[in-house]
Amino acid sequence: MPTSPPRSPWNHNIHYHGVVLEAVGVGRADALDVGCGEGLLARRLARSVGRVRAIDLDQATIEHARQQDDGTGVQYVHGDFLTCDFPPESVDAVVSVAALHHMTEAEALRRMRNVLRPGGTLAVIGLARDSTPADLLRAVAASVVSRAMRLRRGWNEVSAPTLWPPPHSYRQVRAIARRELPGVHYRRHLLWRYSLVWTKPPPVEGRAHGGG
Repeated sequence: MPTSPPRSPWNHNIHYHGVVLEAVGVGRADALDVGCGEGLLARRLARSVGRVRAIDLDQATIEHARQQDDGTGVQYVHGDFLTCDFPPESVDAVVSVAALHHMTEAEALRRMRNVLRPGGTLAVIGLARDSTPADLLRAVAASVVSRAMRLRRGWNEVSAPTLWPPPHSYRQVRAIARRELPGVHYRRHLLWRYSLVWTKPPPVEGRAHGGG
């Protein structure tokens, strides 16, 4: 009997990789994946981005990512993104999935903004805490959809450390993002995730002095 092809990995984070990949697009010179976990998104980015670096604080997770790599050329870095020596305006894209709540969100977004070149794209998939009746209703719907997707797609367990519940609510995260990234596009997604997509504007040119 013919065997079915293996199912592609799926979980709530992987489900929203497409949001990040679409935001980044193709033809970027380089990208940085913050909190890369086991490196699946970084390896997908490497198909359309010239150079991809992926950083994670957990040593075992980075080693696992390296072991799974199949020659994509991703550079895996073990370290703390908030203190690691990434020069200002040094990458065309910064991405992060399910890692922002492990850091101080405002500080991390400022750091991401700093390393991004003008015209570059920041794309984040994050987790936040339910805090309103609407959040709870959405969580019920998410549970139904998630169960159906698990039955159809299976579930990909990851070894990276987790943090639950997240320290901030969706409303708080949205406020932080709008303060640190003026003009950011915030979107709430069903499966306990939100996205932030932002393009760094060019520097403001100095205004010429007027006549007396």
